[in-house]
Amino acid sequence: MPIDVAAVVVTYNSENHIDQLLDSIPAAAGGLSYSVVVVDNGSVDGTLDRLGLRSDCIVVPSTNRGYAAGMNTAVDTSPDAEAILILNPDATLDPDCIPRMLDVLRKPGNGIVAPRVREADGRLSPTLRRGPTLGRVGGLSFTGLPAFTERIEDPREYETEHEVEWAVGAILLVSGECYRAMDGLDESYFLYSEETDLSLRAKDAGWATVYTPDAGAVHIGGGSGESSTTHTMKILNRVRLYRRRRGPFLASVYFGMTVLVEFRRAILGHDKSWPTARALLQPSRRPPALGASRTLIPR
Repeated sequence: MPIDVAAVVVTYNSENHIDQLLDSIPAAAGGLSYSVVVVDNGSVDGTLDRLGLRSDCIVVPSTNRGYAAGMNTAVDTSPDAEAILILNPDATLDPDCIPRMLDVLRKPGNGIVAPRVREADGRLSPTLRRGPTLGRVGGLSFTGLPAFTERIEDPREYETEHEVEWAVGAILLVSGECYRAMDGLDESYFLYSEETDLSLRAKDAGWATVYTPDAGAVHIGGGSGESSTTHTMKILNRVRLYRRRRGPFLASVYFGMTVLVEFRRAILGHDKSWPTARALLQPSRRPPALGASRTLIPR
């Protein structure tokens, strides 16, 4: 018999956060039936030791095949559920967060729901995003103009329930039917852009991504840290996503603008942008896990 919600988590060196997340789930679930599956992507710290002390989740040790692959494995391991709760290990959920999200998800046409997220100090975390365009490649976000800004900073946009193009994937409730219709997360991204891709593909198929301020959570962010390699993955995947949606010609413009933005960031002191700029121009320097080293403009 299907349950209400399957909570799925992918860990990687998450020993400092995973207990807080798992401890928050029972109160967050209210009276809903739920399961919890944690896929560990090859942690080398004490994450698996921490998980081994718990009896409230299924633990699946794995090699690091990427975040999307880990999530898809967790979903495949979970019991059949009406909804899938995607969670980062450095998140914690407010009481009754899940049923409030599920109420929104059950409205006709909704496929993905994002809650109101706070930083560790209680400040609003601006998790809502606009879709990728040439104007939003980067460098002009200081204007605050929607045409140039992907991240939605205006606090007023977080006061009411409304449809968004996509939201940061730290805490998302996805219709099980929608997840299956999309064939889950696209594993070719390995890390970053998979939640953007999911929401945009879902929208193409008629499923809305909706933000609700009535459900709350905390996301610390950076639980596994960012290296020059992961920064490079993030930037390359943005180009790949744009190419897949807009085609090679517009992608070539997007790619050129991305190169300029990364060089500008590097000159301004963002040390992780130097290796990213080199990887953009020299495909052989790109992370092998992406499989994006055969063409100048990554596919």
